[in-house]
Amino acid sequence: MSMSAGWYLRRLSRMGPGEVGGRAGDAVRRRRWRSARPKCPSVTGARFTAVLPAGTVAAIPPDAAKRLIAEADRLMYGHAEYFGVVRDDLDDPDWWSDPKTGRRAPWGYAFDVPYRNEDAVGDIKQIWELSRHQYLTVLAAAYALTGNERYAERVADHLRSWWKANPPLRGVHWISGIELGIRLLSWVWVRRLLDGWHGAAALFEDNPVALNQIWHHQRWLAAFPSRGSSANNHVIAEAAGQFAAACAFGWFPTSARWRADALRSLERHLRGNTFDSGLNRELASEYHGLVLELGLAAVAEADAAAVPVPASIRLVLLRMTDALAAVVDDRLRPPRQGDADDGHGLIVDGAGTDRWGSLLATGDAVFGRLDWWPTVTGTDVRTPLLAALIRPYAKNGRVTRPASRPAHFADAGMTILRSPDGIWCRCDGGPHGFLSIAAHAHADALSLEVRHDGVDVLADPGTYCYHGQPEWRRYFRSTLGHNTLELDGADQSVSGGPFLWTRHARSRVLVADTSSEGVACWSAEHDGYQRSVHRRRVELTAGSQELRVVDEVSSKDGPRRAVRLAFHLGPAISADLVGNWAVLTWTRDGEDRSAVLDLPGQLSWRAHRGETEPPLGWYSAGFGRKEPATTLVGTGFADGVEGFTTVLRFRG
Repeated sequence: MSMSAGWYLRRLSRMGPGEVGGRAGDAVRRRRWRSARPKCPSVTGARFTAVLPAGTVAAIPPDAAKRLIAEADRLMYGHAEYFGVVRDDLDDPDWWSDPKTGRRAPWGYAFDVPYRNEDAVGDIKQIWELSRHQYLTVLAAAYALTGNERYAERVADHLRSWWKANPPLRGVHWISGIELGIRLLSWVWVRRLLDGWHGAAALFEDNPVALNQIWHHQRWLAAFPSRGSSANNHVIAEAAGQFAAACAFGWFPTSARWRADALRSLERHLRGNTFDSGLNRELASEYHGLVLELGLAAVAEADAAAVPVPASIRLVLLRMTDALAAVVDDRLRPPRQGDADDGHGLIVDGAGTDRWGSLLATGDAVFGRLDWWPTVTGTDVRTPLLAALIRPYAKNGRVTRPASRPAHFADAGMTILRSPDGIWCRCDGGPHGFLSIAAHAHADALSLEVRHDGVDVLADPGTYCYHGQPEWRRYFRSTLGHNTLELDGADQSVSGGPFLWTRHARSRVLVADTSSEGVACWSAEHDGYQRSVHRRRVELTAGSQELRVVDEVSSKDGPRRAVRLAFHLGPAISADLVGNWAVLTWTRDGEDRSAVLDLPGQLSWRAHRGETEPPLGWYSAGFGRKEPATTLVGTGFADGVEGFTTVLRFRG
């Protein structure tokens, strides 16, 4: 996907003067760096001291260790899967090759590589993911657990291979700051987990090639931080990686300055990226997890190096953890809101480890769980490793944590309706997204997610892709691609490109009454259709297991407006649609379940599944993966008087 001149103009229109000036300076610096490549200063007597405390590895639960070692052995056999694509070349990977398209990124000065053009480069996510080196942290953790040197030797071989193939400022892996930041964080943990291996020092602090790579990574991050409208989760990863490396690899004359600058950036942007309620401002649940992981990893490095951090950093991470505990469903799944690209801050666990349970377990170890937190029954490797480095949170009488489970997050516009019989419903009445471009937002104002005992019944379809498939990117971000109402075939917000929105719908929550034991109620409206206002009311009646949704459209002038009302069913749900009546069936833990969806009779209803021209009826469980799922779409007209009432009744 190449960006047109029009895209660049639209992108420029979303920047302020300060950002424009900063980017102009970046452009000058990139031209200068093309020919001026300074050498890493000489380093003597470097030692790695940020080791794990004695007994840490022994405290890892046996089942978590077993999963990790199984994952490490799969990697040793050369097998891995990234974004739905299986690759079997991990014994000797080609760092520039995309296994999905078969293309290979071109060589050259990093900032000349057209990484957004899939025809020239391949799928950039596929190429970048392996070079985050998070699979190497898994192999290093397997060494720490077993002492088997074959894991350590494979890590060393791959690092030497990568360093040789990717000299500073050459090639596709020197383009994006988030990649450099996460890679640095991986290298810190690789060195830590290999500390007992006889070759660890020779691989890192006594290796001029490694020192050169570490220094140039940090120099790059110091020079090209994400700015202004791009200062979202990327800038957190950049600051966290820079800070971690400057703490653990603080061997250079500029390390102290890099560390101080990165800490200031991390503190500023953690606050800026997080609502006071603790939810991430991008309103994309997976990025909440990514930012929380990065923040915890950064604090671990600070405490390991005895570097003081501002109290505000720990407070933000505390609030993020409490917010996560508040919004997950009965199976510890968070909302599926906004973009999701399967990005992680630190991976040291095997397949089958629950990411969200792991974060809550770490939160318990670091901050202490509250009585209303959901119970975490699973185990993980990462929690004991982080908890061994992070000092326990000092209780502060000025910090108030929620006495009961929050259900309405006013600043984020998110409301969770729950019933004692396993119904979980997320209602979206918040901002369109974060910053002027709202890069990871979807046109999903007033959308719903409904689950029963953790099963997606009315589902958010997900994300699927970023680059290279514009028709699929448009669909998964669209208003029609969510459980909400579309007018005149248009999205509520106006897209200017795959990570750019030029006009944002404004939503307003009118009612959020979650205190009643009988009927929980939510109502909101948005102005995304300009001449019309879409208002939605949702009522959850616990005793009758009934969810009632009423949609109204009020128009200031003009003719009746064409309506499409969509309800996306989860992939486990089968639907039998007759007229405006749909019987939904699924199986959970071997037990048959069912519900009835009574749809508005004023609309003409049709079931869609797995359609491609245009896309409709799909569910993406993870980045790069999609599967057919049933979408029920009602078409008709809004007359401005009568509302559209939908009733979902669960049986038994």
